Amino acid sequence: MPRTRTVLVLALAALVLPGRAAACQTFAVTKDPAPFAHFATIQKAVNLAKPCDWILVSPGIYRESVVIRKPHIHLRGLERNTVILDGGHRKGANGIVVDGANDVWIENLTVRNFDRAARDNPTAGNQIWWNSGRGWHGNYLTTYDTGLLGGSGLFASNAIGGEWNNVYASGFNDSGLFVGACPDCRATISHALSERNAIGFSGTSSGGHLVVQDSVFRGNSIGVAVSSALSPQLGTCDAGSNTTPTPVIASTSVARCTVFRRNRIVTNDSLVTPANSTAAQLPWGVGLELVGAYGDLVENNVITGNTNFGILGFEHPVPSPPTPKTVYFQLAGNKLAGNTVGGSRTADIAIEGGLYGSKQSVNNCFAGNRYTTSLPADLTPWDCTNATTPNPDPATTGQLFSAILQLRTQSQRRHPQPQPAPFPQPTMPQPCVGPPGRSPLCYG
Repeated sequence: MPRTRTVLVLALAALVLPGRAAACQTFAVTKDPAPFAHFATIQKAVNLAKPCDWILVSPGIYRESVVIRKPHIHLRGLERNTVILDGGHRKGANGIVVDGANDVWIENLTVRNFDRAARDNPTAGNQIWWNSGRGWHGNYLTTYDTGLLGGSGLFASNAIGGEWNNVYASGFNDSGLFVGACPDCRATISHALSERNAIGFSGTSSGGHLVVQDSVFRGNSIGVAVSSALSPQLGTCDAGSNTTPTPVIASTSVARCTVFRRNRIVTNDSLVTPANSTAAQLPWGVGLELVGAYGDLVENNVITGNTNFGILGFEHPVPSPPTPKTVYFQLAGNKLAGNTVGGSRTADIAIEGGLYGSKQSVNNCFAGNRYTTSLPADLTPWDCTNATTPNPDPATTGQLFSAILQLRTQSQRRHPQPQPAPFPQPTMPQPCVGPPGRSPLCYG
């Protein structure tokens, strides 16, 4: 056996010998020949790693999918733009999947061009997917797809206690960023840039403690959309204890913990982005959509230049057309405060309600927004100084419902085109700070 291979085997075996101290290790992954112990693929390093270990990845193109099923793993690239997991538009593939593992960190790398098998296949085409578990962490990540079958860039489902910071997504037919199926998500998304997707950020049946802040959503069909589907999208602080599919919010003073603040949601009006059938059924050209949403706080955002609506809220029957099993999600208890909204041809701010189900799309309120046009035209009855607020008037609801149907039809007639690769994004400063030991990738 060659000496370098012997050194590698002995070094790796020493990490797993019975009775040896279980100190945290740092594993090296590189495509280049190296005299020190290393792996040529990320998955091999993941397979050997134990909880608390770190995996550092040197620049290169890694043509592999990665699955992490162990908790407390740190996976970090040494340079965000040149450590690349490349799917090569392979259909039915995901990039990195964290499958039920708690407290997994993925940082400072790019994942691109892992595609769905077909336009609407939800289990593939995700570049980085935290699938259930507690504690998901992503920092300095770039995700993009240059075809038509990329599903989502960053995807968290049935997972709680997470964060994304300094992340990028473009070219996806579902959403650049997706957080779903967490009644009390306990998650924060900051300093994201999501562009040229069907939806920039999508939150489906997510709520409770969830903050999206200081981010940019531009050039998508829809900038931000939160929606109720199998369960309500409920933004109140007590959402985790909710047991009803159609919660009742009794006043405008409810405590809200799902918050969208200090974001720039601009020029979302594209009909050439990829879109799956679900995304294409939503009204396009909208900055922020509240789709059967409850108890959210939208404050201090700039929402301008979105072709059809700046902020649009409406009820959401699921499924539709209605059946005996349809759940009529209302639009209730949302607060819009201190936003700058403008440049939309139908209305800068619009809410629909009182048309379906219990007709309890009430206690939505507005405070200190700067805008030009709204539907209803006079928002005084919905001022947040009022203890309660009513459904919108029937005439406004009918007008908006007609507009929503028209925009849905237009969206489904789109002509999707592949989107370009992004420019390089800011890389993590000092990526060698944090891992245990002195990795030869950092210190030679």
